[in-house]
Amino acid sequence: MLLSLKGKNALVGGSSRGIGLAIAQQLAESGASVTIMARSEEKLRKTVSQMPLNATVQSHQYLVVDFTNFDRYKKIIEEYFNTNQVDILVNNTQGPRAGTPLEKGITDYQEAFDIMFKSVVYTTQLALDHMKTKKWGRIINVASVSVKEPLSYLVLSNTIRAAVVAWAKSLATELGPFNITVNSILTGYFDTERLSELNQKKAEQQKIQVSEVKEHMKAQVPLKRLGRPEEYGYLVAFLASEQASYITGTSIPIDGGLLRSV
Repeated sequence: MLLSLKGKNALVGGSSRGIGLAIAQQLAESGASVTIMARSEEKLRKTVSQMPLNATVQSHQYLVVDFTNFDRYKKIIEEYFNTNQVDILVNNTQGPRAGTPLEKGITDYQEAFDIMFKSVVYTTQLALDHMKTKKWGRIINVASVSVKEPLSYLVLSNTIRAAVVAWAKSLATELGPFNITVNSILTGYFDTERLSELNQKKAEQQKIQVSEVKEHMKAQVPLKRLGRPEEYGYLVAFLASEQASYITGTSIPIDGGLLRSV
């Protein structure tokens, strides 16, 4: 099966490292023109220069954004959509700070809502006019296995990502007649900088070595390893392709079998 995204324009959030970077690279490898978004202009510039490129049919660019500042983000993303159209939207933002329900207050929840829900909904709304007119579109949300099995130390992520998945399911129903698919990916343990940061916090709390935390994670996964970011990119490229045109309204785990629930 050959996946071709030639002629498609993609916008990928949180894409200067980790899973977002792997997604952007695979979409570009599959022929799409990709706009990447993140906070570090230096990393974004380097990433764009290294992405697969067929200069006759592709062009890549970047946006410097900070999802923690919604008002500023709103202005930047509006300006982008004034001159750009998107066929494939990958909603991926930085995660909020780790913590338990007893450690977080209402301000923390509001900040997490702005980062992971408000920005996702707003960006999607801006992308929809073109998709509906063209009667083709792909909206893919990066979520987490914690939507199904909450992780106590990630209460903000558990809460807001569950809201995103429920919203996406509702949106899929409305957009089906326009041939626009909406799917969410429930992310397991992937070997990324973000996971390393979370593991560092857990190690400090438990007063153990980071390597012990990582090995414990691997032991929980039936495949006995962490996911590779490029494996995530393969799934997103498939969901963005014509071959996945009958898949919508789903929440797909990519976790090496980590989830115990059906």
